[in-house]
Amino acid sequence: MTDTFVVVGGDAAGMSAASKAKRDDPDLEVVVFEKGEWVSYGACGLPYYVKGEIQSLEALVSVTPEEFRDERDIDLRTGHEVVAIDPDERTVTAESASGTVVQSYDHLLIATGAEAVVPEIDGTDREGVYTLGSMSDGKELREYVARARGGESFQQPDRGPACRFLEDCAGPVGVVGGGYIGIEMAEALAANGFEVNLFQRGDRLLKGFSEETSKHVADHLRDEDVAVHLNASVEELAGGEAVEAVVTDDDRIAVEMVLLGTGVRPRTALAEAAGIDIGETGAIATDAYRETSASDVYAAGDCAEATHAVTGESVHVPLALTANRHGRAVGQTVSGQPTEGGDVAGTAAIKAFDAEAARTGILDHDEARAAGFDPVTETVTAKSRAGYYPEGGDVTITLTADRDSGRILGGSLVSEYGEGAVHRSHAIVGALMEETTVFELENYDLAYAPPFNTTWDPVLVATKVLGGKLR
Repeated sequence: MTDTFVVVGGDAAGMSAASKAKRDDPDLEVVVFEKGEWVSYGACGLPYYVKGEIQSLEALVSVTPEEFRDERDIDLRTGHEVVAIDPDERTVTAESASGTVVQSYDHLLIATGAEAVVPEIDGTDREGVYTLGSMSDGKELREYVARARGGESFQQPDRGPACRFLEDCAGPVGVVGGGYIGIEMAEALAANGFEVNLFQRGDRLLKGFSEETSKHVADHLRDEDVAVHLNASVEELAGGEAVEAVVTDDDRIAVEMVLLGTGVRPRTALAEAAGIDIGETGAIATDAYRETSASDVYAAGDCAEATHAVTGESVHVPLALTANRHGRAVGQTVSGQPTEGGDVAGTAAIKAFDAEAARTGILDHDEARAAGFDPVTETVTAKSRAGYYPEGGDVTITLTADRDSGRILGGSLVSEYGEGAVHRSHAIVGALMEETTVFELENYDLAYAPPFNTTWDPVLVATKVLGGKLR
C-alpha cells in the first residue's frame, strides 16, 4: 500500500519537502494544503518588488502550482486551510470554498511559516498601516506607491531629491522597526521619492550585527535622506480613520502611511491545538531530523526551532535557506533516507542603498558568556581591492572569538555595495561551522587578484589582528 506524505504550507520548507520526497520516491503520494493562492515564492524579494526593481509578483514564484501538479505529480490544493491535526488518528482536516476534507497521512510536515508581528500599540488598525508578510501585502504596498505617484502605472524612477520624478509625491511615511524588512522598505520608499522616517526602539539598527556595522548602515541611510530615529519607542499611530502621525515617547511626526517591520512570529496554533510540543523560543520543538513530539509529524521552516551551531541551543531563526534546507531534509527522511536538517548560525545579509552588510554566529558578549565562552572582539577596516587598482573601497570586519580556545564565534561585515562584505562572510561561516580557531582561519588559502581584494584579504587581516590579541 502506498504511503501518503501530507504537507501543511506551500512555501519554501513545504514545497522543498514535497518535491524532494516525490523525486526520491515517485510512488509516494504527496498532498500539499496551502490556504492561499501563491506557493513556492521568494518573500525576500517583496521589498524590491515594492521598490520597482522587480516588475511582477509572478517573477518571485520559483515553481507555479500547475508545474507542481502536472510536472512533479504533487497533489497541491491551494485555497485549502488546514484547521486541525489529529496525531492519534493520523489525519488533517482542511476547509475550502468547496467544503471540508479529512485527509489521512503516514507522514506529516507542518510548514506553516511565520506571520508579521503587529505591535501592541494604539492605531495599528487605521487605514494606511501596512505589514509585509505575504504576496498580497506586497501587492497592496506597490499599489499604494503607484497611487501616491498619481496613477496605477508603475515605473521605477532614478533615486534623487524627493518628488523629482514623481507626478504626485505623497508623504511623509513612517517605517517602524530597524531590522531587515524595515531597512529594505525604507530604501524602497525613499527610492520612490517618499520622505521616510525610520523608527527604532533600541539604540541601534540591525540587532545581531556589530555596533560598527549598525552605525555604518544608519549613517548611510541618513546620507540617503532617511530620517533615522533611534531610541524611539512608538506609543501610538495617531489619526482618525487613516493614520496621520507616529507618536513616540518624546515626539510626534506627521505621516500618511506606516509600514510595520517589527519582526515575525512562528505560526504554531495548529501544532499547539494538536498537543505538539512548543519550544522555549515559541516555535515548534523538533529533533535533529525535524521530527516533533508527535510520531511521524515533522516541522520545518519559519514555524520551527533549529539548533545553533555555536551554542548548541535551540533557536528560532526564520531565514530562507534554513527553510529550504530543512524542508529538503524532511523530504529525504520520509522517502526512506533519514537526513538531519543541520545546524544554523543565523547567517544573514542586507543591502541598504549603496551599503551591504552580513553577519553570522554570535557577537554579543553577554550571549557568548551565557553559552560558556570568554569572548574577545576586534574590528578592523581594510581595503577591498589592491591599492593601485582604479576602483575599490573599505571593508569593516568585526570578529569575535573565545579567549581560551581561539574558536571563531561570530563575525559582522559591512562595505559599499559590491565591495564584498557579504561574499567575504562565507569564509567566516565555514570556519564557524567547523569550529575553526582564529589561528587556523588566518592560514586559509583565500583567492587573490587585484580586482577582488588585497594580497591579504580583509578577512585574513581581521584574523591576524584578533589573533594578536589572543596570543
